[in-house]
Amino acid sequence: MPSWRGGATTERKAERWPASSRPSAPSSASPSGPGSLGLTLRESRTDPLVVIGKGNKTRIVPVLPQARSALQRYLDLCPFAIKENEPLFRGLKGGPLSPRIIQLSIERMRGALGLPDTATPHALRPSFATHLLGNGADLRVIQELLGHASLSTTQVYTEVDRAHLLEQYRKAHPRP
Repeated sequence: MPSWRGGATTERKAERWPASSRPSAPSSASPSGPGSLGLTLRESRTDPLVVIGKGNKTRIVPVLPQARSALQRYLDLCPFAIKENEPLFRGLKGGPLSPRIIQLSIERMRGALGLPDTATPHALRPSFATHLLGNGADLRVIQELLGHASLSTTQVYTEVDRAHLLEQYRKAHPRP
């Protein structure tokens, strides 16, 4: 077991946080680095989060109380001393968490749950947008959340949603 930084308090935290149940990070982007893995402790306290994504696009990310709670639990259990300007999510030895570790975790979970190969961290964005759209969210709001410069990029999700609705309709009303 690696030596934990931070003294007695941190050591007690390490005992409560077995390696098999260490939490992993959600996927998004941060001004300080690639994806949510670059999110710093200081940045995590803003509401909403302001993140920089692919193409240096700024995104506004509302954070639900449940996510704030989960983040606080992660911080309470994390055995590493995290400074305000350092990456929040850590690997086993205390360094910044690698995107590859998240990919491998998702791969293992996908296999265990019998999910298709298309269930990847990258698939979460379009899934999020499609669910919002399917539940009546305004297309301009979805555009803003995703950081799309053009509404036409966001409109791709309306086609996905329309195709899904048509498929559900055909299942419910088959032709003889």
